[in-house]
Order: sequence, then structure tokens, then C-alpha cells
Amino acid sequence: MKRVPIPKARRILSAVVTFTSLAIPFTTLNATAQPGQENQTFRFNISPNGYPPYLIVNEQQPSGIMWDVVNLIVPRLGYEVKPLMIPRKRVDPMLTDGYIDGTPRAIEWTENPENFLFTDSVVHVEEVFFFPNTSKLDYEHPTDLYGKTVVTHLGYLYPTLEPYFGDRRIKRFDVSRDRDMFTFVLHGDQFHAALADKLVGHWILRNEGLSGEFRSSEEGISQFGFRIMLRKDWSDFAKAFNQELETIRKNGELEAILADYR
Repeated sequence: MKRVPIPKARRILSAVVTFTSLAIPFTTLNATAQPGQENQTFRFNISPNGYPPYLIVNEQQPSGIMWDVVNLIVPRLGYEVKPLMIPRKRVDPMLTDGYIDGTPRAIEWTENPENFLFTDSVVHVEEVFFFPNTSKLDYEHPTDLYGKTVVTHLGYLYPTLEPYFGDRRIKRFDVSRDRDMFTFVLHGDQFHAALADKLVGHWILRNEGLSGEFRSSEEGISQFGFRIMLRKDWSDFAKAFNQELETIRKNGELEAILADYR
């Protein structure tokens, strides 16, 4: 069957899923909005599945470390924060085209990061391996995982492991939700480890009652800064955001947010 191309505008708008009770009419999505205009709105992607504890979306109101920081800083810059749920594959083009204004992202997780502008790091994420307690595997070097299958997050880049994934010395199996990583590893003999941020993994295991089923590796593959990714013409916003971020880092407001999710 021949596929009929869908016009770009329809593809973009159909990808937007607004948060319950915080929906934004599509008519307000002005792709030409710029920092400094009146009635400023900062349209912030929180993703459909969230990324707890950095983004939590299964409640009436969004929460999580990145949401709390953005919701603290951005109103101080004169913007109203509007959350939008954008599927991962649609985020970059929708940001480029101006349908959203920012999204949480590490530079290292981004294809073509030179096309975007990033704030200073809000918090650091450390990617480690989670093994079932019954497994004798551990991780110090990629050779420890040769011939094994690692459950990973759909759409994420892992620069340290890309050469090994590329030639399949290590196999990767992608899932769209972090919590599913642990389900696959726990119940599938063909899966040997889950690769996730340390704080995220322990958060999920604690909330799913699985803390006693897994252990995390002492060695990780990376430590990245989790930032806000913006369009390149939002340099004034990024500068103001960074200044306020430094303020809340010094006065203890940032630490108070982080403490809520540890």
C-alpha cells in the first residue's frame, strides 16, 4: 500500500499531547514567539512518560527536579510555564520550528547539539548498569558485557558504548519507558542488564518494590549535565536562566529541591 505523505504542519500538531487540565489550544502555539515579547509563555516539554525523579507526569500537576527548577526560575524571568507532552522523536523538530521553547536534555544525548543552545547544568546524571541480584555480572569495562544484551532507553545515545553497539559486540534492546527496563531484565533470560541514570533507577526500583531485586554497578559509563535545551536565538533567556540558577545554587533553594527527590 502506498503511503500518502502527511503535511508537515499536521504531523507536528498531531504530535502534541497536552497535560491534563493544563491544555494549551493549538491556536496559541506561535512559532515566531521570541524572548522579550509581552504575555510571554515558556512552552516546556515534559514528555508523555516523564523521567522520574527529574520529571513526573502521572499526577494532576507535573513535578520532579527539572520541573521544580524550571517552575521556580522561569516565572522570575517574566514567563508563565506551560507544560507540553511531546513524543521523544518529535521534540527536536518541534523545538527548531518554535512549537515548544525548551526541553530537558543533556548535550551528550543530542544528535546535532550544535543546532541548539544549552543552559548550564541543573543537575548531573550518572549512567550505570543495573544487574539482577542473581547475576554474577558486573561492569568495569565494556569487555565485561561482550555477548550480552543491555536494555536501553529508546532514542538515547551512549557515546562510550556506541562502537560496541555498532558492531554488536554488545547488543542493545530499546524500550520507551525506564521502568520497563527492569521488567525486561527481571523476566527475560535474554536480557542481562539495564542501563539507566543511577538516581532514576533507584527511584523506579523503590517505587516498584524492586529494590531488593537489583544492584547497580560501582563503575558507570558517563556523568552528564542535565540542562535545558533551547533554540539558538534564545541566548538572552539562557543567560538570565543561568544567572538565576547560580543564585538558587548558592542560596540553598536548589539543594532543597534535590533533597525532596533523594
